[in-house]
Amino acid sequence: MNKDEKMKTKKILPLLVEFSIPAMIGMLVNAIYNIVDRMFIGNAPELGSIGLAGISVCYPVTLIVMAISLMVGMGGATRFSISLGMEKRDDAATYMGNALSLTVIFGLLFMIFGNLFLEPLLKILGASQNVLPYAKSYLSIILYGAVFQCVAMAGNNFSRAQGNPKNAMISQMLGAGFNIIFDYILIIVCHMGMEGAALATIGGQLLSALWQLSFLFGQRTIITLNHHLLKLKLRYVKDIIKTGIPAFLMQISNSVLNIILNSTLVQYGGDIALSAIGIVTSIQTLILMPITGLMQGQQPLISYNYGAKQMERVKETVKYAVIGATVISVIGFLAVQLLTKPIVYCFNNENNVVQLTVNALHIWFMMLPVVGCQVMCANYFQAVGKIKISSVLNLLRQVIILIPCIYIFSSLFGLYGIFYAVPVADTLAFIMTVILFIKTIKMDTKI
Repeated sequence: MNKDEKMKTKKILPLLVEFSIPAMIGMLVNAIYNIVDRMFIGNAPELGSIGLAGISVCYPVTLIVMAISLMVGMGGATRFSISLGMEKRDDAATYMGNALSLTVIFGLLFMIFGNLFLEPLLKILGASQNVLPYAKSYLSIILYGAVFQCVAMAGNNFSRAQGNPKNAMISQMLGAGFNIIFDYILIIVCHMGMEGAALATIGGQLLSALWQLSFLFGQRTIITLNHHLLKLKLRYVKDIIKTGIPAFLMQISNSVLNIILNSTLVQYGGDIALSAIGIVTSIQTLILMPITGLMQGQQPLISYNYGAKQMERVKETVKYAVIGATVISVIGFLAVQLLTKPIVYCFNNENNVVQLTVNALHIWFMMLPVVGCQVMCANYFQAVGKIKISSVLNLLRQVIILIPCIYIFSSLFGLYGIFYAVPVADTLAFIMTVILFIKTIKMDTKI
């Protein structure tokens, strides 16, 4: 059975497992990029909590790079999968080639403008005079890896769309493995501090990008790239960007949220609160990355079968994905509630940081069990090309509800009001998304 035929006829559950497990492993490994940096930095005597605060300040910028990568990668891969389902292979090939060109262009632009406005940008993001040198040392190097990260992430999306999720997993494991090894060498052995963490990260991103390029231009694909497909065509570029807007908004809203979080945390809790939130977001990333991997596993299956007008297979895919995401959410919730202190000690052992982080984690993750379902249902709308609805849903939890809650709750309850805003937003977003999803899937099935 060839890869194209497999998408049409193989049973959904084993197919979802085949696509999702490598993506989940890959995303877990990808989470290590930030987490390992924070663990080494937080436990380095010369860095500690101030280094963690520096990483937290830089985090919104790395999310913007991810937002650009996902916009082009998921937008292009969705169009690629739908085109394959409709048996339009030439269109699929052009979407893939144009997406790769766009990732390189956007990555270069981000690298140039980020370095031009580096210091003002970090001050806007909440860097105090104490934190600024550490953040600047880290981000000035990280920005040079923007192109590598964009190419690697777009390549991962097209690997899955081509029916080869294992290739995406290998790409991510290579990058993360390099990052872990060289974090130890450069931070612990060579005492290079923030610069060492940044160099290890972009080295891993370069390795991942090279792996994906060798795959996409090689002979192991359904459709092989060539230089003719890289020439940008306006119609395809517009389709890629339009389809990828929900993924972009989801990530960019996360960046906006982190900027607001940082400034509010500094106002109510100072640099210690920044250090604590750096640990919280690391743990959140570790839990949500498998859910993101499962979402990436369902996306090509939904897109392909929607294009092929096989709605029963689409519904079955969503059902299994929601069950899997809920199981992951519940496991993450239990781990955080039962093993809070041991988890925090992996990042830092300063008493004031540990105590604040433990309290924040218990509150922050109160409604984590419903997050997986909300993510899967919201992703359905992007996978079938319903851009406007998908855009609203991706903004719902992290912008439309959460940001106002942060401002209102912090003004009423101070620092802990910021933490309580999160479970409130999770609950409301879950209810609204599920109601809209049920109504839409019923309408799509009747068409």
